[in-house]
Amino acid sequence: MVLRIALVGATGRMGRLVEAIAAEADDLEVVRRIGSRDDLAGLADGDVVVDFTLPHISPKVVRAAAAAKRPVLVGTSGWTADRVAALKGGLPPGAPGVLIVPNFSVGSVLATAFAEQAARWFDSMEIVEAHHAGKADSPSGTAVRTAERMAAARVDLGPVAAPHVDQRARGQQVGSIPIHSLRLQGVVAAQDVLLGGPGEVLTIRHETTAPTAYRQGIRMALDALPRTRGVVVGLEHLLFGGRPDAPTTGPAIVDRPSGQAATVTGA
Repeated sequence: MVLRIALVGATGRMGRLVEAIAAEADDLEVVRRIGSRDDLAGLADGDVVVDFTLPHISPKVVRAAAAAKRPVLVGTSGWTADRVAALKGGLPPGAPGVLIVPNFSVGSVLATAFAEQAARWFDSMEIVEAHHAGKADSPSGTAVRTAERMAAARVDLGPVAAPHVDQRARGQQVGSIPIHSLRLQGVVAAQDVLLGGPGEVLTIRHETTAPTAYRQGIRMALDALPRTRGVVVGLEHLLFGGRPDAPTTGPAIVDRPSGQAATVTGA
């Protein structure tokens, strides 16, 4: 069975990558190519919707997909915990699934899980993320998601030790964790999570050197999208919640703590 895709943001870097993945697959077909600022009336032509647009456009795409009764894969940055909560409260009962993936790199998802586990063992932590000069938003969705998960993992331990946060050079705080953003030519994507304790510093680093790093995650998400229920955030639900090669006829993907998250919060 061929999964028909309505691709919004088709002319962008990630949109072109989705197009290439579909072109190489026998069971995927892009049937609608829609620009970030185009009319969204054609979404219903696809079995699913894929959104790689801009932070201020993405909510419109999700609402349009819900109105068309199509599940949507969101790869656009800017979906903070507050925005996700508002989305969950605003979707009508029985609406199709929304799968929001801040980062499609398997290595990046694993690095975030490692940082989430480590957060309970340190009081001092900061995040430095770097992306190509063309990235429109900062901090990145991956950095925000990492900070939110680290903060949630240590919620019973209180805020982190982050001195002098009133100074502009100290970054933007998410869950009391400072995030510093770099936008540079020659960079694809990189993130360092630094955790400090007495006499030691733990650095968890992930670097994307080419967009091919996103291929596996995009394919996993597309396979899972038809059986997604509710609003699910993060590729970790596919990595830790079931086999990556699970068929689309398998059990529903629902929003729940991953195996890694459960280990941390239960510590």
